[in-house]
Amino acid sequence: MTTSPTTAVLIPCLNEEVTIRKVVEDFRRELPEAKIYVYDNRSTDRTSAEAAAAGAIVRFSPERGKGNVLRRMLRDIDVDRYVLVDGDDTYPAEDVHKLLSTLDEGWDMVVGDRLSSTYFTENKRPFHNTGNRLVRFSISKAFHADIRDVMTGYRAFNRLFAKSYAVLSDGFEIETEMTIHALDHKMRVTEVPVQYRDRPAGSESKLSTFSDGFKVLRLIFRLNYQNRPVPFFGGLGLIMGLAGLGLALWVCILFWQTGQVQRFPTLIGATMLMLFGIISWFTGLILQVTAHHSRERFAFESNIFLSTVDSTYGVTGASDLNKSGESAPESAAQH
Repeated sequence: MTTSPTTAVLIPCLNEEVTIRKVVEDFRRELPEAKIYVYDNRSTDRTSAEAAAAGAIVRFSPERGKGNVLRRMLRDIDVDRYVLVDGDDTYPAEDVHKLLSTLDEGWDMVVGDRLSSTYFTENKRPFHNTGNRLVRFSISKAFHADIRDVMTGYRAFNRLFAKSYAVLSDGFEIETEMTIHALDHKMRVTEVPVQYRDRPAGSESKLSTFSDGFKVLRLIFRLNYQNRPVPFFGGLGLIMGLAGLGLALWVCILFWQTGQVQRFPTLIGATMLMLFGIISWFTGLILQVTAHHSRERFAFESNIFLSTVDSTYGVTGASDLNKSGESAPESAAQH
């Protein structure tokens, strides 16, 4: 007997009184069997009352910041499929079927791509457009990924992603961290185009273009040296080493011309730069080994986790087999 996968819609909220009722009602219409959770992040308006009146399960997260809210959500809620969406009514609920149907094909996370549809025409904040392009370029180069919309707030993911993801960020940089976590741990990630619309009148964004943008760039910088240590420290070491070598050659040329070492401070500085370059390179190699062992442990623990979950959801090919009334073969479950 085949059972349908359980689904939860996660809506973190802060002062979304104007829009939250419509968001909850739209998702209740599109996903009548799903549980809809609204986590109120210390709102000062009627967000909680409006969400409860629309039929959502309302809970409270006292620590300010979207990352703090998501951390609490993933600890509290245990289902097969998770849908994360903002409470500002910028993402149409109708697109959730595209996200979930793609997730059901065996992906670990499906990203709702705004940038391929209406984002650049609907969004009225030009610096946000520039920031999205910059973040996408940085992550694509660092992690060799072709994810177009890294910072979207509309995405679906399975239980494996939800329970293996240690939320470290506190604020709006959380979406970038989610994407990098999935890419770095070789999880199955794809994206589907979704529509985007600007906030309705009376609804105000909590996103600060410059301060939150700086946090995102700082996060990318940190995750680069943590997860890609050889390119980061190796590149830094190469720059210092070449600079030191160039200065040393200049001093040697002067010595060859005059027969005297005329610039001892420059020679000492060049030697130190070359030493720092070598140290930086070996630091990257050591950290690369550590990062590799961390990924191996993650893969091992993920396999253990999946073996303890009493469900075939997320097993590649299992959904097709279940439709015909057959059980998933042992070989399919191992992949």
